[in-house]
Amino acid sequence: MKSIYLDNAAATPVEPRVLEAMVQAYKKYGNPSSFNNIGRLAREAMESSRLSIARFLGARTEEIVITSSGSEANNLALIGMLDGNKGTVLTTPIEHPSVLEPLKKLKNIKLQYIPVDKHGLVNLKSFSNLLSTECRLVSVMYANNEIGTIEPVRKIAKLIYDYNKAHHTSIIFHIDACQAAGFLDMNVQHLGADLVAFNGSKIYGPRGIGVLYVRHGTNLHSLISGGSQERGLRAGTENIPAIIGLAKAVSIIKPAEAKKISLLRDYAISQLEKNIPEILINGPRGIDRLANNISVCIPKINSENLLLELDKYGISAGSGSACTSHAVEPSHVLKAIGVPLGYINGALRFSLGRATTKNDIGYLIRSLIKIVTDLNKRYARLR
Repeated sequence: MKSIYLDNAAATPVEPRVLEAMVQAYKKYGNPSSFNNIGRLAREAMESSRLSIARFLGARTEEIVITSSGSEANNLALIGMLDGNKGTVLTTPIEHPSVLEPLKKLKNIKLQYIPVDKHGLVNLKSFSNLLSTECRLVSVMYANNEIGTIEPVRKIAKLIYDYNKAHHTSIIFHIDACQAAGFLDMNVQHLGADLVAFNGSKIYGPRGIGVLYVRHGTNLHSLISGGSQERGLRAGTENIPAIIGLAKAVSIIKPAEAKKISLLRDYAISQLEKNIPEILINGPRGIDRLANNISVCIPKINSENLLLELDKYGISAGSGSACTSHAVEPSHVLKAIGVPLGYINGALRFSLGRATTKNDIGYLIRSLIKIVTDLNKRYARLR
């Protein structure tokens, strides 16, 4: 049986060169905070990696805070900036749970949602109208993890900058860039954000490692107390192999990959629509869609059954956010963009990767046609 991995939005395989770098890194076993030669070697390796990550982001090394994940980076950005403050925060209803959940827990913060259209794109006029002197922070993800929508973050940053300048305010802009890091421009000078989060597990790097870019002059308080690591923002002995692995992973990213994968994505979408006429494609088309994302809904069939059947054919896919894939509730993202009730429970997400081929797409289409036909017959007998 074939084995085809189409769940790269949940986690990518670790690139062999990353793995090799990490294996070598385990020889640097010293504590970077120790005042001895072994500790100094570990610190040198860590800071060299931090420099590589900073260059990837177009940032200073002192603006790079290492975390355990993208979720921790988002929590540090939001709670570290807002806890104890009063005011309004603007975000979208389609953010990742690692943004929405911490925001909901902040007692003195009023949460306002920026309207999105049927493709999940932010309405810039509505966003501009929501800005106020009470606003403390705006959080908009770069690319949606479920439907692949690429948000106009540069335009959002410009609107915030202009408002701050005209009203003498200091609204902070946070971007969750976990899905975007392998495909889109991550230069923070271009993005115009104050806080940017991404992680290793989406870019062929190690799990358990993330980064928060904190623009110089942006003040946060820590979530984890103890030592003075990461400029006092994250206590705990640093994970040197994972940091080195992440630095290696960002060095391997090539812009040309996005173009190649986007062509496969468009081919797959056209074949799905041609062969399964009842299918619904979620999210935008073309340049507004993340290169590797295919989000669909199949009416009258449950996602769990579809995934189980795909698994029998050796196809690994997802139904949405891997962080909420076991939740009973339908996707908050699909509800927010107005996916009809008859479709929403049949959501599938195919996320392509470096290893995906046209033959893989052909096998997926043939398999899914048979699965949908068989499941429709099975459901018809039960009705």
